[in-house]
Amino acid sequence: MKRRADQPEQPNRQDIEEVAGNGLLHRRALLGKGMAAGTLLGSTLGPLATGAAAEPLTEPQWGLEIGEDTPPYQSPSKFSQKVARTLSNPKFEPRSSIARTPHHLLEGSLTPNGLHFTINHTGIPQIDPGRHKLLIHGLVKRPLVFTLDALLRYPLHSRPAFVECGGNSAPLFSPKPIQSDLQALHGLSSCAEWTGVKLSILLDECGVDSSAKWFVAEGGDAPHLMRSVPISKGMDDAMIALYQNGEPLMPGNGFPMRLLLPGWEGNLNIKFLRRIKLVTDPAMTFWESQVYTEPMPKGKSYNFTFINEVKSFITRPSPGVDLKQPGLYELSGIAYSGKGKITKVMVSADGGKSWAEAALQGPIQSKAFTRFRLPWRWNGGPAILQSRAWDDQGAFQPTRAAFVAERGQLDREPPVTAFRNHHCNVITSWAVSSSGKVSHTYA
Repeated sequence: MKRRADQPEQPNRQDIEEVAGNGLLHRRALLGKGMAAGTLLGSTLGPLATGAAAEPLTEPQWGLEIGEDTPPYQSPSKFSQKVARTLSNPKFEPRSSIARTPHHLLEGSLTPNGLHFTINHTGIPQIDPGRHKLLIHGLVKRPLVFTLDALLRYPLHSRPAFVECGGNSAPLFSPKPIQSDLQALHGLSSCAEWTGVKLSILLDECGVDSSAKWFVAEGGDAPHLMRSVPISKGMDDAMIALYQNGEPLMPGNGFPMRLLLPGWEGNLNIKFLRRIKLVTDPAMTFWESQVYTEPMPKGKSYNFTFINEVKSFITRPSPGVDLKQPGLYELSGIAYSGKGKITKVMVSADGGKSWAEAALQGPIQSKAFTRFRLPWRWNGGPAILQSRAWDDQGAFQPTRAAFVAERGQLDREPPVTAFRNHHCNVITSWAVSSSGKVSHTYA
């Protein structure tokens, strides 16, 4: 009998069997109706829903009284208060303030605005959008100043894009695995739908001189952070972002305007953008010559490292999101690449001895988060969970051993908070104990 187009694909017996060691199942195994509570779960876990006869439906108090007023701006439920960013400098002492995204408590591929990671070096400026201006000058025919109102008269463009700090995942440079949760290890990356004006339109408006090969972008907050960017990126997919997930930029994410360079290191995506100067050569500003130039083995330096390389990590389960009892679980995680689209994510439950291909949740978009999923039948024994991603340029995640051999690692113990390297995109490993506790490990 031919299957109708609107019918879900039914897994066959081969799909339900393990396709990799330690309980990984075929990615199509959860598409069939009733398969989860029946064939897959079996007697180990039993039905996930309790019978109506065994537990009659009662009327809770909230169904018997008038609820609260509707606020002008919707806030999360008080029962979701734990879904929050962690702050490294909550009282804002005179140093950088860092807020990390709780990936282990989120789903899908877009990060809510209030949970998007931020790094601000001198606090969050309260910029009056009516007075803020963007200057484009240097090697142009017509230097121009753009107000927010002026930018809103240009055609607006929307696209999803992740932003990742160059220092995200830096704890994995430590000689021994740091026992922290996913938020501490990988929380300096987020993904949003950004809306704004393509920088190429504004550059064309100014008339770029043929001698201009770079531009220097400068922020309007107190540090006036400046980074040099090749003009080719500015004419490609760079954007002056004004909106984030449909609403004006959050103050910590650059209100009223920021530079967005899809796929490129976070500190290049200058927030509170006030100036773009076209030049012939990189400016070698403090940030790019002193902060984001890292020593490597054999006396070399890692400089002008723009693109965030292909990466993935499992968000559920992960440290702090433990397993309750043996049975079927869905392994879920995030993959992304600064070069293009994710094409494949492989998952292992035995520390890389065998692998199974995960299902990718669409739409799969370039330089944005892609959610991957794979069913796993945990038998209650020890396991080591890993994910490894590939992009459409053929790039893939390195093992930690290969990465350390090229970039080096911290040679001091105990681990310190200041790491000498950036762009860590190694395979992340979670160890699952027989009790279901999940911890960070190296495998």
